[in-house]
Amino acid sequence: MIVRDYKDVQQDEVDAEGAAGVKIRWIIRQDDGAPLFAMREFELAPGGHTPFHAHEWEHEVFILEGEGVVVSAAGEHELRPGTAVLVPPGEEHNFRNAGSGPLRFLCLVPHGAK
Repeated sequence: MIVRDYKDVQQDEVDAEGAAGVKIRWIIRQDDGAPLFAMREFELAPGGHTPFHAHEWEHEVFILEGEGVVVSAAGEHELRPGTAVLVPPGEEHNFRNAGSGPLRFLCLVPHGAK
């Protein structure tokens, strides 16, 4: 068993093309002994956003703090603390901070996802 404070994990800037004001922490990884999924924490600065993209794996998102939107071909959905999101494989999407403070969320993905 691993028990840790997420703040003890290094936070890095996301430098992917199309990303702005995004930081990531890989809270639990395969190297920690997790057999299937990784847990990441994202922090988007006010006005920040992830790239509009799609990939072949699902991911689950849980909003911890802030206000934002998740955008897909189907439209926009508001995000607030307590909102849960399932992004299925192949669906184009991005997350945007629509508030005046940070937008923080957990994102779980299968190992090998980036």
